[in-house]
Amino acid sequence: MKKIFCFIKEEYKFIIVLCLILFVGLFHLPYNIYVGGGTISLAKRLEVENEYQESGSFNLAYVTSIRATIPTYLLSYVFNWERESINDAKLDENDNPTDMWEREKLYLQEANDSAIISAYNLAKEDININKELLKILYVDKDSQTNLKIGDTILSIAGVKLKEFDEIKDILKNYQVGDKIDVHYLRNDKEEDGYFVIREIEGEKKAGLYLIKLFDYNTKRYVKLNFKGSEGGPSGGFMTSLAIYNRLTKNDLTKGRKIVGTGTIDSKGNVGEIGGVKYKLSGAVSGKADVFFVPEENYEEALKVKEEKGYDINIVMVKTLLDAVNYLEK
Repeated sequence: MKKIFCFIKEEYKFIIVLCLILFVGLFHLPYNIYVGGGTISLAKRLEVENEYQESGSFNLAYVTSIRATIPTYLLSYVFNWERESINDAKLDENDNPTDMWEREKLYLQEANDSAIISAYNLAKEDININKELLKILYVDKDSQTNLKIGDTILSIAGVKLKEFDEIKDILKNYQVGDKIDVHYLRNDKEEDGYFVIREIEGEKKAGLYLIKLFDYNTKRYVKLNFKGSEGGPSGGFMTSLAIYNRLTKNDLTKGRKIVGTGTIDSKGNVGEIGGVKYKLSGAVSGKADVFFVPEENYEEALKVKEEKGYDINIVMVKTLLDAVNYLEK
């Protein structure tokens, strides 16, 4: 112990400086910083029974974000990195990182379901949708309920649900303030719960925001192998395009590296995403031959291409069929 005290007395200046460096480098500020993007090949992330081979590759575009520290926050002004307040990223003060990540996983599951359905339908492959699965995506902070994010609603007021729109019809029979029984699935176990009807923007609602997944069967087996650290909906379109290519004889890649971004719905419509300038940067650094973007992001992508002097072919798509037609030509 005496030696320790002697060391501290002799080296206290060094210890203070070291502590300051650690504090500055490790202390988290209430910001996320977007520092760039990259690409992820879908080659090993999907399997289709009796699939056709491809000579090129389909790739997701992603954004890299880090939690801000003092050094990275200052560097964001030097390198023009985008900053987002943690508070702005949340839906309200009732939200927390666990809920936010659970929501990202649900978005990924929705994207995967829609990608499979849209690809199989376009390829005219057998797929049978048994029912819609209504999962809770978000619980409003003022809601009176014991339901949680990720719960699957099986029935409301004794009525079994097969489609999302059935909920509105059920609530028409009740008044604001009524307590409604809910039967739901949580962690593979059926439970009973409730919610109290509220008036939100002039309508009778539960304050529960739902996401629609699907229970389906395919004649040709399909499996998606995304990592546990991956989430979000923006890879849905490219996943659907890659599945379609495995289902059909004509290889759309023709040896090219194809990168893209965009959400997808079960009808094959491509939707808007965020962070397109970073995803474009990742596509360029990954030496992509084609970069697909949704209609809503197209003008921004062209502007960034011109400002940065990128040499890449940017293609706007509204639907999965748009991308297939472009690649076939």
